[in-house]
Amino acid sequence: MDNIDMKQIQWFPGHMAKTRRLIAANLSLVDAVVEIVDARLPLSSQNPEMDKMTKGKPRMVLLNKSDLADERTTQLWIDYFRANGKEAAAIDCKSGRGLKSIIPTIKKTILKEVMEKRQKNGMSTSSVRLMIVGIPNVGKSSLINKMAGSKRAKVEDRPGVTRAKQWVKLDNNTELLDMPGVLWPKFEDQSTAVRLAFTGAISDDILDIETLAMKLLVYLSENYGNSLKERYKIELTGNESGLELLENIGKKRGMMIAGGEVNTERAAITILDEFRSGKLGKITLEAPPRKEELCQE
Repeated sequence: MDNIDMKQIQWFPGHMAKTRRLIAANLSLVDAVVEIVDARLPLSSQNPEMDKMTKGKPRMVLLNKSDLADERTTQLWIDYFRANGKEAAAIDCKSGRGLKSIIPTIKKTILKEVMEKRQKNGMSTSSVRLMIVGIPNVGKSSLINKMAGSKRAKVEDRPGVTRAKQWVKLDNNTELLDMPGVLWPKFEDQSTAVRLAFTGAISDDILDIETLAMKLLVYLSENYGNSLKERYKIELTGNESGLELLENIGKKRGMMIAGGEVNTERAAITILDEFRSGKLGKITLEAPPRKEELCQE
């Protein structure tokens, strides 16, 4: 965007490698894998190595933070995952929306044959053990705490914080294995890294905050222009650069410094904070790949 060069973003500290090994070592202990992604960027927040790491284990994808995402696009993503052999559902861990149906859905869909086989063999048909996986800051701990009705899992907002695996018992028949968040060794597509950074999944400390805000503003002006106009009371011609958008918003908010210049850093922090908290409206950062795009891959 705007010919601004961003340094290559890579994110794979030692504890991430440890998590990969933990997932492989504990797969045999669970019936299925529940992967949590961010509904605003379901593909970018889905570890591309997860298929390999879970080795064909039945998997359900939960699109968390769906309250912050464009509802129509979220449904398109659910259809996309189901078309690719994964059950999917939209949830909101903060309000609890959609959480009660997770376990029943898993038993009726991805574990249907397992449940039927257990019943045929005289075993319990309701007992399930699930591995919860996902990238940092996507809502794994919040999901478990909400489902368990207590602060069982340690919630940590800072992306990339080391945390060991832990079992959480929901009832006599359901156990969840919470795994530390795991990203991947290298972002081959830097746009994936940038989208993750928009949501705070990658620490702001390793990025230029103003460049990030400008990239977000260009995307929003092209796809959610009305949201920008309503929130910041600015006019859009459709030709503004990211810097122009950032400065216009800074001026509207009175974020000025000596000499009549805009405090672009302060404006950038505000824009990112307001996007992440949903104050700009329900926004999704990517749409499902079209069939022709999948055929080209």
